[in-house]
Amino acid sequence: MAEALTKRFGDVVALDSLDLTIESGEVFGYLGPNGAGKTTTIRLLLDFLRPTSGSVRVLGRPPTDVSVRHKIGYLPAEVRLDPSYTGEDVFRFFAALRGVVDRTRQTSLCDRFGLDPTRRIGELSTGNRRKVAIVQAFLHGPDLLVLDEPTSGLDPLLQEEFHRLVREESARGATVFLSSHMLPEVEQLAQRVGVLRAGCLATVTDLDELRSRARQRIDLHIDGPADAAVFEGVTGVVEARADQRVVHLVVEGSVDGVVKAASRVRVHRWVTHDVDLEEMFLELYR
Repeated sequence: MAEALTKRFGDVVALDSLDLTIESGEVFGYLGPNGAGKTTTIRLLLDFLRPTSGSVRVLGRPPTDVSVRHKIGYLPAEVRLDPSYTGEDVFRFFAALRGVVDRTRQTSLCDRFGLDPTRRIGELSTGNRRKVAIVQAFLHGPDLLVLDEPTSGLDPLLQEEFHRLVREESARGATVFLSSHMLPEVEQLAQRVGVLRAGCLATVTDLDELRSRARQRIDLHIDGPADAAVFEGVTGVVEARADQRVVHLVVEGSVDGVVKAASRVRVHRWVTHDVDLEEMFLELYR
């Protein structure tokens, strides 16, 4: 939980009076363009930085409490590990810090992501270094997972495996703070999202609510000449145009009015396109 959380670097305000509460056990998506303040927020949560003003609590305790850190799994955006270490060395180091050693879980996670823990970090590709970072973050079954651009460098199959792992941890009861600028990833995983813009929180909303407000694109294939005038003025229709035998609609919110208006013409095919959440997020960013 953050209350009026603010961080300044000289004259630059990186985070401005952030008020944010994340529910226990939820996957919370934290969205924003580069430079919006997402990483600064994470560094304040993890006590890498101290706030200029305001306060923050993690798992009910201040982030300065060492016992809280044992319950956190952190996956940074940039993986920086000693190139002379092996993956096994990294896991042993973090297990000692957290006081948790679970060789069975380590083996399971390595197998799951196709990681050879005996290889040195300096010999690994970017994607394999990311795998090492993933395993160390999830290794101890943390109560809170802080994930910063987590699938950067992973191929699509491993991204999907990572998403499955996050869902499993959430089902177990872990809270997940997912910072990303990749909207499709957040859509797949999060229940709620916060949108950060220039250090300020533009909105916090449920994804289902956001989808209900987002614009949909609908193509109605008509038997006979298409007439867009049938849909002009219909509740929710923000654009209607005809192209020979197809009426192209852009609808905001409920499509109930469109369905009723469509009963006046002979529709033999109704084609819907993906809800344009990306457009809505871009508007929030702007």
